[in-house]
Amino acid sequence: MNLIIPMAGRGSRLRPHTLTVPKPLVHVAGKPIVQHLVEDLAAMSPRPFDNIAFVIGDFGDQVEADLLALATKLGAQGHIFHQDQPLGTAHAVWCAKSLLEGETVVAFADTLFRADFQLDPDADGHIFVKRIEDPRQFGVVVLNEEGTITEYAEKPEEPVSNLAMIGIYHFKDGAALRREIDVLIDHDMRKGDEYQLPDAFRALTEQGARFRPGEVSAWMDCGNRRVTVETNGRMLEFLGAAATTHPGATVEDSVVIPPCIIQEGAVVRGAVIGPRVTIGPRTTVERSVLSDCLIGSDTRLEGVHLSGSMVGNHAEVCRAAEDLSLGDYATAG
Repeated sequence: MNLIIPMAGRGSRLRPHTLTVPKPLVHVAGKPIVQHLVEDLAAMSPRPFDNIAFVIGDFGDQVEADLLALATKLGAQGHIFHQDQPLGTAHAVWCAKSLLEGETVVAFADTLFRADFQLDPDADGHIFVKRIEDPRQFGVVVLNEEGTITEYAEKPEEPVSNLAMIGIYHFKDGAALRREIDVLIDHDMRKGDEYQLPDAFRALTEQGARFRPGEVSAWMDCGNRRVTVETNGRMLEFLGAAATTHPGATVEDSVVIPPCIIQEGAVVRGAVIGPRVTIGPRTTVERSVLSDCLIGSDTRLEGVHLSGSMVGNHAEVCRAAEDLSLGDYATAG
């Protein structure tokens, strides 16, 4: 089985936190977003992944090496492909077309989820969805009475379905998807200057492919700072007892209210931490109160009272009491 992870976008809505780090590599609950995604997919998949492909922008040699190491850790062969222009979801997958063969999972690295990864052996594929109250800002699928997907609607003004596509797809025959994306690109079939995956799905469905929905129990966005902090908290709650203080961290004269992650080398003195707080490696927190916060690595917080805040790496915050969004190498207070 192959896994393709498109992740070339820089994440403009999450700035300033993506000015120095691509969005899929922003840390939540102690790990990069993309690492949570790949590890969760590997754990839920009924079969191991033989190949894991990352479709990236110009992220640098170290990022590429880290992604390949992640694939190796999971027992797969890692591959790097590049998407140099933002030409849409279908184009992003097409950049890894050499791995669109056999059983394939495509998962976009901008959301996290919880699901029972059950696959219908009689289906040609699965499109994972989440029931939402207002589907007007999402692509949705429409089912027939047998529960098979018959239609795909992008941001429908009139409600035709509440099953929003979350960006995770499974195909028995990756080559069939590749052929339909080839048709889109060869005939320059764009929408809004982009090649869209649902157009390929629609063509396959019209040809008789039988796709079933895979419903997730939780769908967590990392699109902007506020929802990323919320996702950090939800991930910590999912981790439960596994969200803990690293033995290499120092916590003195402090109260830690779980769930929290305090990573290796962090120093916490005279503070109240939690609930739902992640503190990155080698960060120092003194005489502070933090709740619902995501704090990066190598950062210093002193005399602060923060809630719902996201602070980057190598930052410094002193004597602040606010809802804060501070990027890497910045100072406040």
